[in-house]
Amino acid sequence: MQRWRGLEEIPGDWGRSVVTIGSFDGVHLGHQLVIDQVVNRARELDAKAVVVTFDPHPSEVLRPGSHPPLLAPHPFRAELLAARGVDAVLVLPFTAELSQESPQDFVRRVLVEALRARLVIEGPNFRFGHRAAGNVALLAELGREDDFEVEVLDLKVRGTAGGGEPFSSTLVRRLVAEGDVTGAAEVLGRPHRVEGLVVRGAQRGRDLGYPTANVDTVAHSAVPADGVYAGWLTAAGDRMPAAISVGTNPTFDGTARTVEAYAIDRVGLDLYGLHVAVEFLAFLRGMEKFDSIEALLDRMADDVKQAREMTG
Repeated sequence: MQRWRGLEEIPGDWGRSVVTIGSFDGVHLGHQLVIDQVVNRARELDAKAVVVTFDPHPSEVLRPGSHPPLLAPHPFRAELLAARGVDAVLVLPFTAELSQESPQDFVRRVLVEALRARLVIEGPNFRFGHRAAGNVALLAELGREDDFEVEVLDLKVRGTAGGGEPFSSTLVRRLVAEGDVTGAAEVLGRPHRVEGLVVRGAQRGRDLGYPTANVDTVAHSAVPADGVYAGWLTAAGDRMPAAISVGTNPTFDGTARTVEAYAIDRVGLDLYGLHVAVEFLAFLRGMEKFDSIEALLDRMADDVKQAREMTG
């Protein structure tokens, strides 16, 4: 799969495209309906399947400081899209200038001139252009003028998570914030994960016999609620069962919120400086302040036992 940052990286001989535009943060089951239709229709039309997305998130430019919690950084998002058969991802740098572009100019510049769209597939609530003035009706009208079709998908996808709400990135963020990583996985179709560099922490885990990878998560990451989780730690292609702690280490009067993963039964790991991923399978318990190190160690042994059983 090709990944372009900006229109100038699109090859001149790309050919016709079937396109969808959106954030696609998380590439959840609702997104997957759209992506799969784009790929299927591209194959039928002998065209290329292209996803257009934005970086940074538009809200961060329009309302600085309002960036929503991030479910999948762009490199991971691209991996998820590639796995579904997408031929290319176009990441458009979202700027104040782009936010001022009219729907008509955006369509002609991006869809017509750059991607040579043959078909554009969107959900019924798709909006685009300055002040979100464009909708699917306008998109279809512009398509008739510029030789592309528009297909609107019914996205009334519902699940058991969140009381049967339609699948959405907003729902996943809420479930993650509540620590309901099982519910989040139902919407995502995979475990929720965070990623980042392993940095040196207080090294208390090593002293206690449970050395942890202290993960400096990617900016704006959707980190689950404080607590202990079962899951996996992936480093250098090695996916290891893990017990994961999220919080401030209250037993030691900590103040900084951290994500720490203990790779179960792995000895001698040196992960400092590596970019790793932490996947959350299940919530085990809330964060607690223990009266003694002995009480903490007893509980940690139970946590590791549960995590081992759930991920083995």
